[in-house]
Amino acid sequence: MRIVGLTGGIASGKSTVSSMFKYNHIPVVDADVIARDVLKKGTGGYKKVVAAFGLDILQDDGQVDRLKLGRIVFSDASRRLLLNRLLAPYISSGIFLEILKLWIKGHKVIVLDIPLLFEAKMDKWTKPIVVVWVDPETQLQRLIERDNSTEEDARNRINAQMSLDLKRNQADIVIDNTGSLQDLQEKFREVLLQVKRPLTWTEFWLSREGALSALLGVIIGVLAGKKIFSIL
Repeated sequence: MRIVGLTGGIASGKSTVSSMFKYNHIPVVDADVIARDVLKKGTGGYKKVVAAFGLDILQDDGQVDRLKLGRIVFSDASRRLLLNRLLAPYISSGIFLEILKLWIKGHKVIVLDIPLLFEAKMDKWTKPIVVVWVDPETQLQRLIERDNSTEEDARNRINAQMSLDLKRNQADIVIDNTGSLQDLQEKFREVLLQVKRPLTWTEFWLSREGALSALLGVIIGVLAGKKIFSIL
């Protein structure tokens, strides 16, 4: 199985690229979706976060107000680290479970869409790593326009993440998304060819098909060995 790591920064266009993978029938494990699930009312993650941050982060229906929580953690590095530490075990378990489901279904190529791919040290489990990059000014302007936020809030959110330049330096594939959507689509087609290339032998043996082939080989070997010993 080939596990492709997809990451970027806020307002870089990573989610658009993730949607392009889905459109081309490559399953995507989205860490943001899993993070939302582990914060739902009544879950273990919800209880820990509410205990740490207080009832003020809750909406009238008892669910976590993600915008309010976001403002707290993006303006305070220590609170952000605390939130990541509380939710990391739940998110990691959720990601592993989704990968297992896709492996059982026989998918040979999947994409892990993880904003904190490098920060969470999950880059070591993915190959290749795809980084969606934009220059800082483009990123800032897109974020302000997208969320209708102030420049200060936008800068706080951008600065709370690992810089895109650092991520780019650790990538196997870089998608420069400073242009138009059409430009992005053209670049994505090239990336798709690389991602869908034939599996290496290591990747094949990690797939369900490879594992079943190895198991079948072991069974045949054992049966053949028994037959030989019975003859002797």
